[in-house]
Amino acid sequence: MPVATEKYSYFMKKALDQAERALAEGEFPVGCVMVYQDKIVATGTRKGTVADKKNEIDHAEMLALRRLIEFKQPVDPGEITVFCTMEPCLMCFAALMLAGVSTIVFAYEDVMGGGTGCDRSRLNPLYKNSTIEVVPRLMRKESLKIFQAYFSNPANHYWHGSLLAEYTLAQ
Repeated sequence: MPVATEKYSYFMKKALDQAERALAEGEFPVGCVMVYQDKIVATGTRKGTVADKKNEIDHAEMLALRRLIEFKQPVDPGEITVFCTMEPCLMCFAALMLAGVSTIVFAYEDVMGGGTGCDRSRLNPLYKNSTIEVVPRLMRKESLKIFQAYFSNPANHYWHGSLLAEYTLAQ
């Protein structure tokens, strides 16, 4: 296994740990880990999916970006690799691009709201000129199991009956 793949698997496992933590709290199980110079500098888990009033801002990537701002040492965002258990949505993908992150590695595709596949060539220059690299489907099976556990639990109502839930449970 190439060194990059071994490193990527190590850090994706850390993101999966974050997703497991979210699942244990009843939250939608997305985990995110930001890595700079082979060290985890920020993490995040999805929040706001349990309460009656859903919070569509506190995504794992957004919380990790907030924590990155609070990181005590200077970091070059162009050297940050982000590991997510689910493909970032359009909001998170745009925020990561604007932050200058160089690489996004994700495990499970978001067939309902994933943003990484958008045709950036048709967007305005701020996004069109982004050089962000996307590496899909690393440890997909492991992430899929976590999402299947989430959607199989009748106590979890977030995105219940959605295209994403049906797609996930059909596999």
